[in-house]
Amino acid sequence: MTYDLVVRGAVVTPDAVLEHGWVAVLSGRIAAVGLGEAPVARETFDAGSDLVLPGVIDGQTHACSYGGLAGIGSTTRSAIAGGVTTIVDMPYDNPDPLNTVGRLEAKIQAVEEHAHADVALYGTVMPGQTTGEIDALIDAGIAAFKISTFESSPTRFPRIGSDQMLSIFTALAETPIPLGVHNEDQEIIRAHIERAKAAGRNGIEAHSDCRPPAAELAATAQFLELGAAAGAHAHIVHLTTARGFQLVDNYLADGFRATGELCVHYLWFDPERDGPELGARMKVNPPIRPGQIDALWAEILEGRVAFVSSDHSSWPIDGKLTPSIFDAGAGVPGLETLLPAFYTAADARGLDAAALTAAQLCERPAKFFGLWPRKGAIRPGADADLTILSRRRQVWDSTKAHDELRWSPFDGREFSVTVRRTYLAGELGWDGEAIRNRPGAGRYVRRGETHWFE
Repeated sequence: MTYDLVVRGAVVTPDAVLEHGWVAVLSGRIAAVGLGEAPVARETFDAGSDLVLPGVIDGQTHACSYGGLAGIGSTTRSAIAGGVTTIVDMPYDNPDPLNTVGRLEAKIQAVEEHAHADVALYGTVMPGQTTGEIDALIDAGIAAFKISTFESSPTRFPRIGSDQMLSIFTALAETPIPLGVHNEDQEIIRAHIERAKAAGRNGIEAHSDCRPPAAELAATAQFLELGAAAGAHAHIVHLTTARGFQLVDNYLADGFRATGELCVHYLWFDPERDGPELGARMKVNPPIRPGQIDALWAEILEGRVAFVSSDHSSWPIDGKLTPSIFDAGAGVPGLETLLPAFYTAADARGLDAAALTAAQLCERPAKFFGLWPRKGAIRPGADADLTILSRRRQVWDSTKAHDELRWSPFDGREFSVTVRRTYLAGELGWDGEAIRNRPGAGRYVRRGETHWFE
């Protein structure tokens, strides 16, 4: 048999790293994986000793929050250059959130027109909206739902009250679909911000204080309890303290469906160390906390972190350039830095960075969003989404990024690895220098039948 493509290198499978391994591709799928002499193919790429990883799945992105649905193009260009072959995009699009089948259809059309990587989607429910659209959205392939306990915008990022939250959980209880939450208590935060403003505190050092762990944990606990009451899957989309993951684990131990997610910037930055340099460039919500990095790595190693994501924000730098931290926009770009940042941080701790990366950035999000076994691992039958990761060190320069943002809190940080190539369904999407695939190469990926709590 002659395959379409064979990639040689140190192949990272769910069981081991196959030094001098190979992956054979036929019709966009992985047809075989092996060691030693590779089979015949129309095209062969020899990566030498470089790692051949599954394509990364970024489980939390905001592609359309600024530029509308066309923002999928910029975001997925950055994704494919960063070794990310699938994004799971949040529903808070500009100007309208994804809360109806009609808006889903419009977003799918945008994927088909603009995407350089595959796209799975979150949906949402708006204040006062019934749960009547939920089943139709699930039937149309929505991977998860997301709501917020804090209102950033009354039309695009609103707060959902506890009564409606329970109704949504009840509607999802008989399904495997998770309900995610932006987990911050609105009353606590607004009161703290007013006090800080009155005291003239307006720098990055005030940001975490004004959105304290108590606000995050109170919203988390309420959400978990409502999910438990309904018997549904409650997912916290970003936890910033070890206490948060341990709280989730208590519910899991009691037999409830509960998970918590970590974003890579919480593993890299500390406001006491990095705040004076970065200021609002490191502002995210919930905030990056002082002194939490070691504790969060311990949670990963204990298995209490469902997966790690970027929480990529598509907002331009202009929104950060304000005199007060309270007026600055929240969120950071992250698609091209997710993979090298996570791998580098794990490697620096002497951990098995290849195995941890494949688990936290590939296999676990694939299983969480029902994309397994089609995605998430190098195994026969899976999509031929492959990322070649070189051990060539680099200093990150966001002016060379492939989105339209050209800024990053990671600027000037050294990574121990570089994304050398990215293949989407067996086709070259990134060659280490330029985007090689066209808009529309990416596809809308429907949620499959597998789920986290099988």
